[in-house]
Amino acid sequence: MDLASILYLGVTFGLFVVFALIVLRTYSKKRRKEGEIAKYRMLEDDD
Repeated sequence: MDLASILYLGVTFGLFVVFALIVLRTYSKKRRKEGEIAKYRMLEDDD
């Protein structure tokens, strides 16, 4: 493989890792309560 292919694979893999970290952080059990607070706050604002 040439250098361009290696860089392309590296960037693609790096973006996949960043995406996976965002998903894991968003759906972790520790942060679930923190994410639900905003939802209930928006529902209270509608009243």
